Amino acid sequence: MIPLSVPNLKGNELKYVTEAVEAEWVSTGGSFINKFENDIANYLKVEQAVATQSGTAGLHLALNLAEVERGDEVIVPTLTFIATVNPVKYIGAEPIFMDCDETLNMDIDKLEKFCETECYLSDNGLVNKKTNKVIRAVVIVHVFGNMANMEKLMEVATKYNLKVVEDATEALGTYYTSGKYVNKFSGTIGDFGIYSFNGNKIITTGGGGMLVAKDKSLAEKARYLSTQAKDDSLYYIHNEVGYNYRMTNVQAAIGVAQLEKLEEFIHIKKTNYELYKKSIDEIQGLSLLNFNKGTRANYWFYSLLIENDNYGIDMDSLLLNLNENSVQTRPIWGLIHKQSPYLSNQNFEIEKATKYIDNVLNLPCSSNLTREEVLRVTDILKNLKS
Repeated sequence: MIPLSVPNLKGNELKYVTEAVEAEWVSTGGSFINKFENDIANYLKVEQAVATQSGTAGLHLALNLAEVERGDEVIVPTLTFIATVNPVKYIGAEPIFMDCDETLNMDIDKLEKFCETECYLSDNGLVNKKTNKVIRAVVIVHVFGNMANMEKLMEVATKYNLKVVEDATEALGTYYTSGKYVNKFSGTIGDFGIYSFNGNKIITTGGGGMLVAKDKSLAEKARYLSTQAKDDSLYYIHNEVGYNYRMTNVQAAIGVAQLEKLEEFIHIKKTNYELYKKSIDEIQGLSLLNFNKGTRANYWFYSLLIENDNYGIDMDSLLLNLNENSVQTRPIWGLIHKQSPYLSNQNFEIEKATKYIDNVLNLPCSSNLTREEVLRVTDILKNLKS
């Protein structure tokens, strides 16, 4: 079986974890947590980063710090993993769902249209005409490591007084190579940025996440809240409701080792993407979605677009055929506005997302993937064409 996306643990992971265990610092204290935070901050060129138990925990903290309150609304994409949206509900707010564009990222033109036609600005912020609720923030996802249109988004967010939370959980290492935000990494442009280190991400800690914030004091507040809001750790004084969201030292030890290999992983994934693309371009009815120009993507996931009429096999049949040939693939997530917990929430002109979920499969993309395995996958794709 060629797996979809699995960890690459061939660096100093065992060495650093052993150091953490031998030092008997295995919980939410220890030197590796501080080192991992500092290393990530240095890599991203930000002042500080805050290690969390998961990307979801980081998103929850970010919405809290963005002053999203119960009864508010938050604009989110429908084409994303549900963990992007669930923290909105944790806060007691409600999501409004936006369509995607041809990159699978949120359609910023439609976002702007929604703000212009369906809302009005008040002294309290952007108000939704339909619900009379204030829209406090927008959560933007850099889908599969492909940078969303942050230049346009930040213009819209500034105009309509929206806080921007970047879900960069799939996009660690992606940055602009031109334009207004040249050399700026995904997650460092909006008010908050969140990263994930689940087992399928480009680097992993087994689980875990990281938060960065444009305002240094808010990053410090995130760390405070993530450690149960301790105002006096000796006498256990807590002046706010906090969370048990701190990463463990063992996780961080793995993360330090993984970060050492990140640029190598990106190089491998870019090379494999280009090899896939060269072979797939020869197959009528199939194409790989491009990564945006003007960026250095991290090439996390490879998205295969299937034109049923030209290829002769629909997405579901192709998925089954690939699995039968020991190639693990998966479709895009089910659209969130169609999931049971969110059926009553507002959505706006969702069209492209519906098309893409029926026509896109993700191909194996691990940084362990060999040239021979890529060619095996593309040979199967060629042979299956009817």
